[in-house]
This record gives sequence, structure tokens and C-alpha cells, in this order.
Amino acid sequence: MRKFRVQVNGNIYEVEVEEIGAYTQAPAPRVAAPSAGPAPTPAQAQAAAAPAASPTAAPNPAPAAQGAGAITAPMPGVVLDIRVKPGDKVTPNTVVVMLEAMKMENEIFAGRNGVVREVTTTKGASVNTGDPLVMIDPA
Repeated sequence: MRKFRVQVNGNIYEVEVEEIGAYTQAPAPRVAAPSAGPAPTPAQAQAAAAPAASPTAAPNPAPAAQGAGAITAPMPGVVLDIRVKPGDKVTPNTVVVMLEAMKMENEIFAGRNGVVREVTTTKGASVNTGDPLVMIDPA
């Protein structure tokens, strides 16, 4: 068994991890209460957590935008309304699409200054995370 100190969301925990390949009769795993000791640096916390990481670490990142000026769907949903058309000038705070997801209406903003080149979705369309909605050229 190896002992590590891990910081999770600002709380410090001491954990014991069994080394794979070592045949020992180990007691059931336990997690100690948060300690009041000094917090390790992020590098120390990552080094301590690395051996205990599970093989299924992180989910795949969202697909890359199709083109530099693509505004993509941040979540799966249904397009309720398209608030811009090709040729419209937009600012970072311009709502370009209304997307319904999980029974909530979500405003999708342009996020940059520019001119709408193309609307790549339609009203009522179902979209997945990362699907392009609107293409914006820099102003």
C-alpha cells in the first residue's frame, strides 16, 4: 500500500492505494477526513493523484469547430429560433440562435465581432454538441 495526499476542490484527503501486481492481503480502502495541513502545490497534487487515476480518465473533448468563425452548439438540443441572417453585423453579445435543451431555452451568443457569412442550421433542427450553427467572418 502507498499513501498519498490529494487535493480535491480545495479539500485535502489522505488516501491509500494498493500497487497493482503486488500480492498482499490489504484491508478495505479508506478515505481519511480532510486534513488541516498545508495545501500541496497543484504540481504535487497532480503527481500524487497520477498513480491512483483510473484508466478511463477524461471524456473526449468537443469536436473542433468547422472553420475559424463557426459558432457551434454547446449542447444537444432543438433550434427554436435563428436571430440573424447572412450579412448581419454581430458583436460578442448578439444572440444568434435560441436552443432548447432539457426543457430550457438557451441563448447562443456570437462571442465575437463580425459579419454573418452563413446560417448552417434551420429552425426546428435537432443539433448535437459541436454542430455548427452560424459562420461568422471577422469584421
